[in-house]
Amino acid sequence: MSKKNKKQDDLDTETTFADMNVEGFSWYDPNKKKTDMKKRPPIKLSRKEYWAMVFGALESMLPMLLCMIVGGLLVFLLAYLWLKP
Repeated sequence: MSKKNKKQDDLDTETTFADMNVEGFSWYDPNKKKTDMKKRPPIKLSRKEYWAMVFGALESMLPMLLCMIVGGLLVFLLAYLWLKP
C-alpha cells in the first residue's frame, strides 16, 4: 500500500458537524431524516463528573476573567491619576 492510499484510509468521511441538506442546494433531499438532539437519550453523569465539568469550565474562563479585572483596575487607576485635582 502506498503512502497516498494510507492518507485516504485515515480520512474520516462519516462524521458530520453541520447538516448540509439545505433547501436550494443541488443535493437537497427532502426525504432525508435529520438527527434531532431531543431524541438522544440524556447523558448520565455522576455527581463527581458533573462538578469536574463545572470546575473545568470555570478554570478555562479564569484567565479571561483575570485579564478583565486587571484591565478594569488599570483603567480606574489611570482615570484616578488623570482626574486627580
